[in-house]
Amino acid sequence: MRCGTIARKIGMTRVFAEDGTHVPVTVLKLDNCQVTQVRNNERDGYVAVQVGSGTRKVKNITKADRGQYAKANVEPKAKLAEFRVSEDATLDVGAVIGANHYVAGQRVDVVGISHGKGFAGAMKRHNFAGLRASHGVSISHRSHGSTGANQDPGKVWKGKKMAGHMGAARVTTQNLEVVSVMVEDGLILIKGAVPGSKNGYVMISDAIKADRPDDAPYPAGLFSDYAPVVEETPTEDAPADEAPIDEAPTDDVVAEAAPATDEASTDAPAPEADAPEADVSDAEASSDDNSDETKGQE
Repeated sequence: MRCGTIARKIGMTRVFAEDGTHVPVTVLKLDNCQVTQVRNNERDGYVAVQVGSGTRKVKNITKADRGQYAKANVEPKAKLAEFRVSEDATLDVGAVIGANHYVAGQRVDVVGISHGKGFAGAMKRHNFAGLRASHGVSISHRSHGSTGANQDPGKVWKGKKMAGHMGAARVTTQNLEVVSVMVEDGLILIKGAVPGSKNGYVMISDAIKADRPDDAPYPAGLFSDYAPVVEETPTEDAPADEAPIDEAPTDDVVAEAAPATDEASTDAPAPEADAPEADVSDAEASSDDNSDETKGQE
């Protein structure tokens, strides 16, 4: 039997399933849920784990509680609760229980203080049908009727269903389904309604009428054991013509290409310089031939 947790009721919302249907869920938040004390058979006569949640100002707690928190080396808690556990399911004092204590699809029991309704009549409090709404009733349509018995016993039995204070009582809702958990945010999404008002504390424990899933951590799911799963995105090899080129190598290529252009420019005029020499030599040769011809004619 594992330890339970204390959570704060945030409110209700809905999530969409894979088939498109929406599921109403209650959002519960684990607010720094720590182990404050551990009970054992030798000292206390039973095995249990005391868990605290939330924070509280030091000035608002008694000196006795200050000593207990100082001994456990934890901050003062706003809510404390004990959970009976097996001897092999005890935890260390100061351990922080995370939302990974539960898994999706698990069944849990939730305990909370219901909404206070004040003084309510028998029809609202006990679902009485009331009296007739038409004939034969004189301004007592919503009354609960007679409450007494005969001359013997001549009294109203204790526990008789009558009008009175309604709500603000401890309520347990069993076999609620855990839709999903968000470990990093400390959130637990539970299908359906959970007893209690908003920002109120509720106690969550494994369902007693359902088996604990095999993938649920034992003895507890500690926040320190949680390792976030990093999804690796597959990288595809880009084609050679589309391969990205860094800026630094591009500058190097440009810098290396610049001297090559200069060398080419210096080598290019060489043939052009040789061309006039060839023309001059041809001109001299032609002038010599002309001079010979003129001499022959003379």
